Amino acid sequence: MYIIYIVLIIAFLVVATIGWAAFSFAPWLPMHSRDLKRVFALLALKEGETFYDLGCGNGKVALYAGKHYDARVTGLELALPLLWLCKLRRLLGRQKNVRFKWRNLFRADLSQADVVYFFGIPSTIKAKLKQKLARELKPGARVVSYAFQVDGWQAAAVSKPCKTDIPIYLYVR
Repeated sequence: MYIIYIVLIIAFLVVATIGWAAFSFAPWLPMHSRDLKRVFALLALKEGETFYDLGCGNGKVALYAGKHYDARVTGLELALPLLWLCKLRRLLGRQKNVRFKWRNLFRADLSQADVVYFFGIPSTIKAKLKQKLARELKPGARVVSYAFQVDGWQAAAVSKPCKTDIPIYLYVR
């Protein structure tokens, strides 16, 4: 009987992390795979740079960075099922330069980041993330936002090749 209670408690905690992640930053919505090349063309990731994927979801962006660039890549995720998926995908892809952490992005230290990528919702970007990035990122750090602008910041570049494409914004701090 105790085993049933333990399993239910673990299941509740796992599901609760999904809600916590959605409430904290954004619900998980995967980016379009076809947009990966546009993201990385904008941010021009260089060898040895430190790249953070905030709220990394299934790890698609972080794993792409690790596979195609010689950079130090970190994905931060709160939802445990997604984090476990990321770690499994990393293991299967044998990518040693990528790591995934169970971390609230608002409590993570981003001061060493050269590049930060995120796909958040406008209200959270405006209310919390914008101030964190302005406070912590070093001069010259690049920020890429998928789909939504950072309110009040001037984009250095925007990728939207045609009307049906999702915009991708590049900012330089």
